Parts: sequence; C-alpha cells; structure tokens
Amino acid sequence: MTDIRNVIIIGSGPAGLTAAIYTARANLEPLILEGEPSSTSDQPGGQLMLTTDVENFPGFPEGIMGPDLMQRFREQAIRFGAEAKMEKVSRVDLSARPFGVWVGDPEAADPTYRADSVIVSTGARSLMLGLDNEHELIGHGVSTCATCDGFVFRGHEIAVGGGGDSAIEEATFLTRFADRVHLIHRRDELRASKIMQDRALTNDKIELHWNSRVVEIEGDGKVAGVVLEDTLTGERAPLAVTGLFVAIGHRPNTDLFVGQLDLDDNGYLVTGRDGMASATNIEGVFACGDVQDHTYRQAITASGSGCQAAIDSERWLESNVHS
Repeated sequence: MTDIRNVIIIGSGPAGLTAAIYTARANLEPLILEGEPSSTSDQPGGQLMLTTDVENFPGFPEGIMGPDLMQRFREQAIRFGAEAKMEKVSRVDLSARPFGVWVGDPEAADPTYRADSVIVSTGARSLMLGLDNEHELIGHGVSTCATCDGFVFRGHEIAVGGGGDSAIEEATFLTRFADRVHLIHRRDELRASKIMQDRALTNDKIELHWNSRVVEIEGDGKVAGVVLEDTLTGERAPLAVTGLFVAIGHRPNTDLFVGQLDLDDNGYLVTGRDGMASATNIEGVFACGDVQDHTYRQAITASGSGCQAAIDSERWLESNVHS
C-alpha cells in the first residue's frame, strides 16, 4: 500500500529544510525527499553544499561552511519530527489528491508515496562554462554569486564571464571590492539593457574583453588565473586573476512539473495564488526558494520563503483536509 503523508517536501536546500522545520513543529510529520548526491546544485542540501565560507547568513558572525550550515538545518528539522530520505523524485502526479510522488522507476504503476500537500523546493542551478576543474574550484576562487562572495576579493583582480544584465550587475557590484574587474564576453556587443551597459562602459574599474571566452582555469586547489580564447582568431592568452565569477544565467529545476504547474517565461514556478505567497496553480501544492525566485537567490530569502510555504501548507491542510 502506498505511503500517504500530510506533507512531502521535494528538495533539501535552505527553503526545503526551513519548510521542514516549520511543518514538523506543526506536527505534520513532513517527509523530505532530499535528492541524491551529485556534483550539481540540485543535490541534497542545494547550492550551499558547494560553498565554502558563508559569511552573510545571520547568526554566524565568524562565518560557517556551507555544508555545516545545511547539516544544522537538517538536524533541526529531524529533531522536530521530520523524516529525511536521500531519494530523488523521478515523477509526480498532481492531477488529484492525495498527490502521487515516485522515486526510482518513473514508469511504475503505483507511486512510492502519496501526500495531501506537496512543497516544491527543488532550487535552480547556475549555468556553468563546462570547464574541467570548474566545479572543484567553486568556493576556491570560482563563484556564481557576487553578493555571496564579493567581499572575499577585496583588493583583488577578478574576472566575470557573461554579457547580459546579470553579468553587468555582478561586475558592477564587484567593483566595490576588487581593484579591477575583467568582464569577458564572447561577442562584440553586450546583451544587457542600455542602462546596464552604460554602467559597465563608464566604470573605470571594469575592463571589457570583447570576442573572448574562458577556456581554462589555472590553479591547483585555488584560482590563479584564466586562459582566454579569441572567438574570432582562436588565439589564446593568460589573464592573471584570483577569482572567476560565472554569470551566464540560471536554470530552475522544474522539469518534473512541466505541464502540471504554471511556469513563467524563464521556467520558474509561478506562485502567489489565493493570497498565499507560495501557492501554485494547484491547490495543496506550494513552492519556495530558488525554483520560484529569479530575483534574490540568497539562502536567507530561500529560508524565508520556506517558512511561508510551510505556513501556507499548514493552513491549507487545516481548512481542506483536517477540518
């Protein structure tokens, strides 16, 4: 017989684990389906599992390692009665309640679990350059978040890869800390909006490298430089930097929900139905964290939205299932 739960939380980053803490404290005995270990950002614990020092999460004035912070989140959720399983969801059926959730074989006739309410917190992954040592150097000079890591590069010379609004925003922000920011773009004109372009072109600390792309990251255990390739001539040249910020976009982990939950033009889940910040277009299904937030993408905002999803889920269950 299929296991039926009050709440199933899909994903175990700051949003999902905060939702687990709150729903567990509400005696809903949530089940967290954490995902499976991998080198990508949708692994258990989310993107913070790939982060070394986290210095902007309140309550840790000396900073804390990303994996340690997520372990504390997890222990707190379990302490209050949440159950966590390191299983990756392969299929969901949100057409009728209790909702069906599969792990393992997505073609199995019966779902592995059913739930009266589902909280989606599958996050988003940063698009990367595809270089061999890129992932192993995340947190050691490679970053995808200027707001998170910019402070570390005070007085350094660093590079930003990209040419859209996100790249310009990252580069401009980083000039607060770095002595020089090299903006590397594979074309001869920026894709960013005019106002963002003007900010980059008039900033004395930003040096633009047109028709260029990063083809190699130098350094053993820590970024010591990058190699640029001219996209027109193929010529290569080293660039001495201590950091590389990859700013070529994000992709929300929403493949499971295509055709069932409403997505915006960029693939993020649409929330905010019936006066509930986390509600999706299907009653009883809520979403939180980076899977529905393409603006802030911070651990603290993800946690806040996880709290909202938990409270929305609890109130919805009280009105529609437990009444």
